[in-house]
Amino acid sequence: AAFDFLLRMKDAGVIGASAAWQVSSADKILDMGAQRFDGRVLVDVTACEVASGDEKYVLIVQGSTSATFASGVWNLAALPLGDSSVSLETVDTAATRHQEIAFTNEVNGTLYRYIRGYTQVVGTVATGINFTANLVQKA
Repeated sequence: AAFDFLLRMKDAGVIGASAAWQVSSADKILDMGAQRFDGRVLVDVTACEVASGDEKYVLIVQGSTSATFASGVWNLAALPLGDSSVSLETVDTAATRHQEIAFTNEVNGTLYRYIRGYTQVVGTVATGINFTANLVQKA
């Protein structure tokens, strides 16, 4: 699928500890406006460490009612990756395009106008996971 580089949520760079996604070394927060937005995040994994057998990386699309994510944060959708013993998949994550993460920014009548990506890292991690993430509107 094609995407607009202005909607890039994460550029290349290894994540070895839990953190918000960044573009050009700055946290990337997108303003979806004061309406419902149905989208997909395209994730391209270029490296995923699974050497210890307990690495888990949860790629999360978060929404917030705060432009700075200081409050009102909600996890809108997530994709667990990593070693198969903890990712709940039957194979370890390999470098490839993974399924798209579909989400909406409205939950139970609450609109989460601002969105970002966040990676939760769990386990014995020496290097981590490297990927890019791009937002596209759901067709």
